[in-house]
This record gives sequence, structure tokens and C-alpha cells, in this order.
Amino acid sequence: MTSTLKYVETRFGRLAYREEGESEGGALPLVLCQRFRGTIDDWDPTFLGPLTRKRRVIRFDNAGIGGSDGEVPANLDGMAEVVVAFLDALGLERADLLGWSLGGFVAQHVALAIPDRIRRLVIAGSGPGGASEGPDPHPKVREVMAHPQNGPDDFLFLFFTDTETGRGAGRAYLQRMDAVTDRVPAVTGPSFMGQMKAIGSSPGVRDRLSSLTMPVLVANGVKDVMIPAYRSYLIAQEAPNAKLILYPDAGHAFLFQYPEDFVGEVNRFLDA
Repeated sequence: MTSTLKYVETRFGRLAYREEGESEGGALPLVLCQRFRGTIDDWDPTFLGPLTRKRRVIRFDNAGIGGSDGEVPANLDGMAEVVVAFLDALGLERADLLGWSLGGFVAQHVALAIPDRIRRLVIAGSGPGGASEGPDPHPKVREVMAHPQNGPDDFLFLFFTDTETGRGAGRAYLQRMDAVTDRVPAVTGPSFMGQMKAIGSSPGVRDRLSSLTMPVLVANGVKDVMIPAYRSYLIAQEAPNAKLILYPDAGHAFLFQYPEDFVGEVNRFLDA
């Protein structure tokens, strides 16, 4: 799914974005915050398609990523500041926000920084940071994430379960992504190292989850090797208006394994 690549000027540099769909009945636009090492062109078309049928969806690259200018911010608060500047540049006084993985961490920082401007928040495959208890990520995750380039086997390990169903869903996902053309540049080595440093230097927002008072939808695959589902549970437990959904035999990319089901949940949540 490819739409016209657009740019908007901000104090962080020129930011690249794409937008699809039209909001029905005065619904607010939905802004997407992407994963670690992902760009605006790494969202699965089978997820974007149904999501844009009834609302305006805007996906963008944070500073220093993909088609955007500037440098990767030093921490997650800095990445959140870029999101706020992006909303300002587009003239969006209020919006709904969906973040996946790293984007989920950033989205929480945005919602805490400007709670009056984020109506509803969707956090996919993410956590609050600052959690010392519960299961740890798979011991191979850091090694695989640091590969200069992630190949098919890396994506299958990081995003999908090691079962016949999971691997089948993963291979289908990779085929769909291979068919995406007219891409922005891939994330560079210095930029992904900048993202890793930003993640490592940010303590997390667990002690502030009670301040996420807007409605929050949290979702994950029950067997996520990168950000264990327990981290999603923590958000749902400690944010006062949060709902949690866990998908069976699914990992970090559950939203691309069950796109119609998850988009249905997202639409019901945003329409409520």
C-alpha cells in the first residue's frame, strides 16, 4: 500500500509522512509511531488497508529515520518531542495515537507530555520500561537486533513464533513486505545505533502510568520474545482506563498475523 510521500517542516528538520483514508463522522486522525529500525514503508499493507477504510491514518518517520531529516534524538522524551512537533506542523490539535514496539514506548511519552491532545492511545507490542520483575526478553534478541542488516531469519525469530502457524504467518508477511515498492531509504547504521542508545538511556514511565488517564488499548502476542507480554499486562494493570488483548501463538508482529481481528478491535476502541 503506497501513497504519495509528503514532507512537513519542523524545528527538528523536514519529516516524511504518508496518509491514507478519510475519517468518517468527524473522527480524529490516527497517527502511527513505528518500531525500532522501521520506516513508514514497513507497515504491513494487510494492516493498513482495513485500518484506513473508515479513518484518516498518518504514518511518519521520526527525526533521522527513513525519509526524514535531522538526527535521532538522544532519548525517548526527545522522540516524543518530534511527534508533538509533527502534530503541530500538520495543525492537529487532537489526534488518536497508535505505537508499535519502540513506537509504543514513544507514544506513551507523547500521551504523558500532551494528555489533552491525545484522545485515545493504542500500544502494540510494547511496555512501560522500568520493569524489573517478570520474564526477560529471549537472550538472543539483543544479538539479532544488532545485526548490521536483518534478514528473513531474523524477522521470523523476532516477530513470529517458532510453530507451523507462526512461521507460516511470518513467511507470508515477508512476501508482502518484499512486494512494497517506492520505499523511503532504510534506517542507516548510525541511526539505528542512535535508537538503541535512546532506548538504553530512558528509564521508562512505569511510575507514571497512573497519569495515562485517557482510554488505552494494549495488545501483544502471548509469546513475544522481544517485549514479553507481561510488560503489556503491566500497562493494562496500572493505567486506569486500559484494556488488554493477547493473541495466541503470536509474537511481536501479532498485528500483522491477525490484521483483520486487531484492526476490528482498534476501530471499536476508537469509535467508542
